[in-house]
Order: sequence, then C-alpha cells, then structure tokens
Amino acid sequence: MEKQLPEFEGRMKRAIESLLRELSSIRAGKASPALLDNVRVDYYGTPTPVRQVASIATPEPRLLVVQPWEKSMLQPIARAIQAADLGLNPQDDGNVLKIPIPALNEERRKELVKLTHKLAEDCRVSIRNVRREANEAVKKAQKAGDLPEDDAHRMVDRVQKLHDVHIAEVEDVVKKKEAEVMEV
Repeated sequence: MEKQLPEFEGRMKRAIESLLRELSSIRAGKASPALLDNVRVDYYGTPTPVRQVASIATPEPRLLVVQPWEKSMLQPIARAIQAADLGLNPQDDGNVLKIPIPALNEERRKELVKLTHKLAEDCRVSIRNVRREANEAVKKAQKAGDLPEDDAHRMVDRVQKLHDVHIAEVEDVVKKKEAEVMEV
C-alpha cells in the first residue's frame, strides 16, 4: 500500500497541471501565446494545434501575431480562432494574422471568473476521486489482511493530508487567476 502513495500523489498533481493548462487559455486582457493552446486547425484532414502549424508571437502587450509556416494555412487558422469562441477577431494581412486583444469589460471578466471557478471545481472533484480510490485501496488491503488496522489509519491520514495540500494549491491558483482576470 505504501508503494501506491506516490502514484496517488502523482495523479493529484496531474489534475492541478491540467487545471493550469486550462487556465492558461483564459485571457486576462494581455496577449499570450497560451491563449491559442486549445485552438485546433484542420491540417490536411487532421485537427492540429495552431502551435504546430505556425509561430505565435506577442510583439505588443495587446497583440498576437500568428505566422503560418504554409501560406495556405492563413484562412483555416483564422477560421479556427474565430470558431474557438475566444472573443478574438484575427486580421489577415496576406502573410500573417494579427490578432488584437480587446480589453475585457466587467461582464466578460465575471464570466471568465465563473469559468475559472468551474474549472477549479472540476479539478477538486478529480482530486477527491483520487482520495476516494486511495481510501478504498486501503480498506481492501485491510480486509484482505495485508494491512494492520493502525497502518490503515495512518495511510488514510496521509492520503487526507495529500488531498488537503493539493486542494489548497488549487485554491491558490484560482485566487491568482481571479486577481489576474479582474485586474483592469
């Protein structure tokens, strides 16, 4: 049972890493190449991340520039960005896509904060599920006679502490992202 603890901890960490990836695609009024991380473009019949078919730069704080490696990809990338519902409107100048990042209004900021909280709750649920699975594994080992009762209680306590640490980390991440989004 002791050997499984790092596996459970790793799964909790992966849930937080997933949350961080999701939150990086939520724009906070500043241009960031991460805004386009979840955008997929049809590249010869295969949905491909924009990063794999173009370079993304931020020459100014409120401007993204996407330069496709193949000129024929300009329009498909522009359509994919518009279809991603990020509130961005790419402008095609023939060689590159310029994407101005509009300032967020109060209503949009509140929507983004709600989305942040929803993503955080999904992450918390994932962490709780890992805790539940770990506790079930401890109970199963105890019933099978592989784990004495005292050790089982210690393992449950350790799993709970791991859970608490990771839930607190989720809270910190959400507070930072909320402050970033609400910053004018």
